[in-house]
Amino acid sequence: MGSSVDGEKSENIVAEEVSRVVESAKELQDSATSLISRTSREEEALRQRALSLDSTIRTLRSSLPSLVENGSLDAKDAEKLEEELFRASYLLSEGDAAAFLPGKSHGRFLSMFLGPINVRATRKDVKLKVKEEYNSFRDRTAFLFLFFPSLLLVLRSWLWQGCLPALPVQLYQAWLLYLYTGLALRENLLRVNGSDIRPWWIYHHYFAMAMALISLTWEIEREPDCARKQRGVQLFLQWAILQGVAMLLQNRYQRQRLYTRIALGKARRMDVVWGETAGVKGQIWLLAPILFIMQGFEAYVGILLLETALAGVVSEWQVITCGVLLIIMAVGNFVNTIQTLVAKSRVKAKMKRSKSKPELN
Repeated sequence: MGSSVDGEKSENIVAEEVSRVVESAKELQDSATSLISRTSREEEALRQRALSLDSTIRTLRSSLPSLVENGSLDAKDAEKLEEELFRASYLLSEGDAAAFLPGKSHGRFLSMFLGPINVRATRKDVKLKVKEEYNSFRDRTAFLFLFFPSLLLVLRSWLWQGCLPALPVQLYQAWLLYLYTGLALRENLLRVNGSDIRPWWIYHHYFAMAMALISLTWEIEREPDCARKQRGVQLFLQWAILQGVAMLLQNRYQRQRLYTRIALGKARRMDVVWGETAGVKGQIWLLAPILFIMQGFEAYVGILLLETALAGVVSEWQVITCGVLLIIMAVGNFVNTIQTLVAKSRVKAKMKRSKSKPELN
């Protein structure tokens, strides 16, 4: 009799505890819903303020040249106002308020791989982690980019008697496909999160992905006349070694300069180093010749592949396509490097003019 009473009490206690847990869950759900609703309203208000402020800054910056032309504003005062507006724009675009500004579209490439998900980070520390991971990926792959083709060429001379087997070359091409796909994905993520990376360098990786994929279906010819048939492959591996050297130099020297520019407010926190940058004056004399030699060598390999196909030595469509892609990438890289150097020279000339004005006065 006593045990049944104790059992009923225990059952009542458990039922009351379950009832309290259910009520707590409902209260927590209501609190969370209220918080999310309140946060959404506050975010919308901040978004409207950010859009209005960004529009005002753009309007003011566009009106300064006309005011100077009309004589309503002195040129020196206009420069000071331009600097102040640039500072305000930099704070707006680089601070936490940047999360409330419209972002760039994800593009088809990200949508194709990741689907219709939002990959834009709202917190600044998360964005910087995306950039740090990109830099880490480039650091790791730069050494491999230099190591793999060097190993293949050494083994070709010492072990394979001047003829490259198909399997190692195709494994290398598969790794290149992984590399360029990884770079393209990361660069698209950086672009969505505010990086000012030039579109060409992302398109360049699309072309490189296509070339690596096509190369996987390219039959590597051996005997007879192996040296002649594999001449294009050999030159491509030599070009890859030069590309690896350029990547190592860029990673080591130019990133330090980029951090300095970010600290001075002359670059965005999400900007990255790639082929379009040339660093400071000493680095330009070192990197620019390497970049131009590499681009010329890339075009030469593409022309050689086309000549090989037209001469009937290796007439597969893969050879012709890879040759055309190499020439397109070489020309695009050359044009963008020239544009960057011209832009840098204009910026330096403007800085010299601004420094000379106080001296004259």
